Amino acid sequence: MKLIIAIIQPYKLEEVKNELYKSEVNLITVSEVLGHGRQKGVTEVYRGAKETGNLLRKIRLEIAVNDNYLEPTIQAIIRGAKTQETGDGKIFVLDLKECVRIRTEERGSVAIG
Repeated sequence: MKLIIAIIQPYKLEEVKNELYKSEVNLITVSEVLGHGRQKGVTEVYRGAKETGNLLRKIRLEIAVNDNYLEPTIQAIIRGAKTQETGDGKIFVLDLKECVRIRTEERGSVAIG
């Protein structure tokens, strides 16, 4: 079992969701977050001086998958989020030690769905 955390551009959310659905990945948690990567925020010119904003709006996706869904999920996120521009985002993959479905108390791979 793996936990995939992806940080993407807000305007790419619908495309990523559509790609995930095509790959039969339906369980997803979405959060609005703030942050920046290499671009270090927004650069603006104010009174002739460059000023860098602090944080940019991003979308954080959290998706728990069984191992056989790992690569299809990663590829779906890439297809939906990629623009070839700086700031497209990142995908992190973590080992998921346990998953428990609260309603049935099922555990492990069966609980993910």
